[in-house]
Amino acid sequence: MSSANNDPTLLHSSSTSSLNTSLAENTTQTPQTPLNPAAILEKYKGKKDPNKVVVRFRAIGNAPILKQPFFKITASNKFQVVIQFLRNQLNYKASDPLFLYVNSAFSPAPDEIVSNLHKCFSTDGHLIINYCTSAAWG
Repeated sequence: MSSANNDPTLLHSSSTSSLNTSLAENTTQTPQTPLNPAAILEKYKGKKDPNKVVVRFRAIGNAPILKQPFFKITASNKFQVVIQFLRNQLNYKASDPLFLYVNSAFSPAPDEIVSNLHKCFSTDGHLIINYCTSAAWG
């Protein structure tokens, strides 16, 4: 089967010809009709958004665990937005201690761009951010 038969955005023939017909035979068939829009949208359902990065939060020590650890965050945001986002998810006030670390190694500056961190330190396509209520790593 050719790759053209797998692409739902291509137009399909309304005739019942064999899948092994040549391109020349396909051009003489009846006019083509478009696929259902739902089928076209299905193709793009699993596509990655280049403006978003996947962040995985991991609780360390006695920090509360999130119900959903994976989130998509806009890549052009500063790390400060990630800190505020996590505080909102945990219902923490600005005065509550919260420490964030990338890959259990370092705490990025709040003005660092998320896409730069993702490019340099992502693991399996995820930026892993560990969080805790007391200082854990240097």
